[in-house]
Amino acid sequence: MRQRILLAVALVLATVVGIANTGQTRAQTSVDLELVLLADASGSIDSTELTFQRQGYANALVHPEVQRAITSGANRRIALTYVEWGNDQWQDVVVPWTIIDGLPSARAFGATLLERPRRAQGGNAIGSALAAATRLIETNDVRSERKVIDLSGDSANSWSGIPIPVARAEALAHGIVINGLAIACRDVGCNGRPMPYRLEDAFERDIIGGPGSFVVTADSSTSFEDAVRKKLVLEISAAPAEGVRLVSRP
Repeated sequence: MRQRILLAVALVLATVVGIANTGQTRAQTSVDLELVLLADASGSIDSTELTFQRQGYANALVHPEVQRAITSGANRRIALTYVEWGNDQWQDVVVPWTIIDGLPSARAFGATLLERPRRAQGGNAIGSALAAATRLIETNDVRSERKVIDLSGDSANSWSGIPIPVARAEALAHGIVINGLAIACRDVGCNGRPMPYRLEDAFERDIIGGPGSFVVTADSSTSFEDAVRKKLVLEISAAPAEGVRLVSRP
């Protein structure tokens, strides 16, 4: 009996020590920003648009302006993951949480992003995408004072899954800022679906939220990379005033 009691005590102590060590590990993994890049890969996004989204992010991450923003924070690093979303069954983590602390890690992130196959599909489920991004932030093994979900899309419609207002409110309740990248597709080089409404207006009204939240608009395939770069610099360095709208054109 005594041996059983001692064994039980030892097991409890081991569990407590394990929990404490886990807490210490989390505290040691500090970054300046946790950023989920939530990219549209729904049915309205063809292979050309999917490629220029991925390429745009890969190029932007190694741009000198973005690199300066990454290394100018107190911890000189950020945590980044890239997720493509479609219907309520598809929130595909294309690149898992990665610490970006300079050119080598940025290049590796971009290389992984460009080589992974497309898996997400189906009609828009923006609310489910936001909910998945919130879970990724709340369950990761890094720590920061700033947490951002950055949703890109060529539509603000949501056809299935969690309603946008519910998912948005949950993210904001966790202190997460939601920014938007509106792919407006207003020229012949952009092969997605043009919207009958102003997409950035819908993003501002229904999707973005939190202190310093903003929308960047890319209205052509050629302006996408420029929009991504500007957006990343703002998100990494310091959040702009709430409601800022940036429109990037060639």
